[in-house]
Amino acid sequence: MGRVSSTQQNLLQKITDRQARIAVMGLGYVGLPLAVASARAGFPVTGFDVDSAKAEQLNSGTSYIDAVKSEELAQHVKQGRFTATADMSKLADCQVIIVCVPTPLTKHREPDLSYVRITAETIARHMKPGTLVVLESTSFPGTTREVMLPILASGSLQAGQDFFVGFSPEREDPGNRHFNTTTIPKVIAGDGPGALELMQAYYGAVVERVVPVSTPDTAEAVKITENVFRAVNIALVNELKLIYDAMGIDVWEVIEAAKTKPFGFQAFYPGPGLGGHCIPIDPFYLTWKAREFDIHTRFIELAGQINTSMPRHVISRLETALGQHFGRALAGARILVLGLAYKKNVADVRESPSFKLMELLEGRGAHCEYHDPLVNSVPPTREHAEFTGRKSTALDARSIGRFDAVLLSTDHDDVDYNLIAKSARLIIDTRNRFKDLHGNGAVIVKA
Repeated sequence: MGRVSSTQQNLLQKITDRQARIAVMGLGYVGLPLAVASARAGFPVTGFDVDSAKAEQLNSGTSYIDAVKSEELAQHVKQGRFTATADMSKLADCQVIIVCVPTPLTKHREPDLSYVRITAETIARHMKPGTLVVLESTSFPGTTREVMLPILASGSLQAGQDFFVGFSPEREDPGNRHFNTTTIPKVIAGDGPGALELMQAYYGAVVERVVPVSTPDTAEAVKITENVFRAVNIALVNELKLIYDAMGIDVWEVIEAAKTKPFGFQAFYPGPGLGGHCIPIDPFYLTWKAREFDIHTRFIELAGQINTSMPRHVISRLETALGQHFGRALAGARILVLGLAYKKNVADVRESPSFKLMELLEGRGAHCEYHDPLVNSVPPTREHAEFTGRKSTALDARSIGRFDAVLLSTDHDDVDYNLIAKSARLIIDTRNRFKDLHGNGAVIVKA
């Protein structure tokens, strides 16, 4: 048996026997649920994060991610099935390394793969023969093969012989009560048949269903396609909102009626802008990569323009409503932004449109506060450091009455909307949450 086959077979046996130690690099909304799912499947797991405070918190059995319950985490820690660390040298003890690090955009809306590159360099310094390295971070087709693989192969170890590489796009949906890490089908691809066999063995042990595809480039394209699909359809309903509003037609009523058709229509909903770690970012990875092939992605870029314009539309509606109903200018007005998270019922604020709304409001001279039952204070963010540390404003009839307007950005369920409708002067509703509360006191304007 040749060297390649023996290395692969030894690693395959370790994975099959649940003896392979799993490393998960990046313990956020993607990495931590995967790490716990791997421990649940019987693997010993080491979670890596550059934030040592996170590692300490996890080792105490306390989770900071809603999808991971502290009770289960504490059990895995106690049993020695999971440990967290900021010491990257411990990668040498791991046979399967999963990379779950951010892939943001630069200020010029170009891919920022610095986290992927730094992580790959760290792995290359510490990994030993008989290692499978998998990228889960969303990026343009070719990232695994063109960016990560050359870095991993820069040392003495040879790809396909000493180590193996694959890609499996994360499909996490924070706040989704119907699907989780193990029940969402997992697309997988390996750089060669040996790597794919190892991928199938590991992920097949952790999740209910794996979906193999031919190459890592294809798997990367799958994730980009999923998010482009959502981005362009959201852009479509956002544009329809503008059109129908000018015609005096309620786009929310239109969508509710249209979705009764049992075929040929899927409901998407308008909003104040896009948020989260996927939809506002991933389509631009594809548009950037397409330029390499001299292709101009007009449809995707138009969708991006529409979606990024929505916060300004909302502020325009707010300004008009203040003037028409109260003779009040936006400058000097007190505005309460309702909801800081990017989607309802989660505490995730990444790329939240609420930040852009607050930035625009304060840029126009308004005094802005926010209320979010899940975000007590603003955490550090890459693009909105000026808001770091601000506290959520408590809601009661008196505090609501202090504001000239309430701008609903994120419609968490744990909010007393009846109280707001009775206590506020003006409500700008971007989520149709106040549809049945007209006439309770506040002027309600859909935006």
